[in-house]
Amino acid sequence: MNNHIIITIGRQFGSGGRAIGRQLAKNLNIAYYDKELLAEAAKESGLCGEIFEKADERASNRLSYAFSVEFPNMGLHTPYPDILSNEQLFLFQSNAIENIAAKGESCVLVGRCADYVLREHPNLLSLFIHNKPENRIRNIVERQHVSAEAAAEMMKKTDKSRASYYKYYTDKEWGMSSSYHFSIDVSLLGFDHTVEMIGMIIEKRQKRQLAGEIAHR
Repeated sequence: MNNHIIITIGRQFGSGGRAIGRQLAKNLNIAYYDKELLAEAAKESGLCGEIFEKADERASNRLSYAFSVEFPNMGLHTPYPDILSNEQLFLFQSNAIENIAAKGESCVLVGRCADYVLREHPNLLSLFIHNKPENRIRNIVERQHVSAEAAAEMMKKTDKSRASYYKYYTDKEWGMSSSYHFSIDVSLLGFDHTVEMIGMIIEKRQKRQLAGEIAHR
């Protein structure tokens, strides 16, 4: 029986999506990947992790297609060893996501178009987490220790960047409900009950999948 689950989470900045993913992973005792995805991509590509950090969830700049980096003794073989495009970084990152999913173990993957990369995976459950602006601003203020005005600006810029990144690599609309299995507003139930509700969705999905496997034996 192949009953593991791959949970991907897209999220508005400050919505609580990252914390929800972390709590789900803890409750289910499964692996959690957020920035860890960048570390995996760096390890598999042989590149410095800082390179992936700089390009993290940012679409390519069409006027400046690639950015310059140095690769001392990294053994990278490209026609232009001083230039690595965001598209190449996205490919390395996508390969890391696919390799994680191929392990056959349940996990939570946050951001980085993981829902799109794994769109054909039979055990995928994709979620998008959003929240009221006032709740998001409060979360950002508490987490980043900035003013409400600065938090609102960060929220606007980060959401715009994530939307552009998602659109660029998937040709789909970031945050649109049709792009995901479930789109959930945290403000409706609050953090704890949202986590609980998602847990129930996962449980029901697993039972339905198991019942389908038994029926086809």
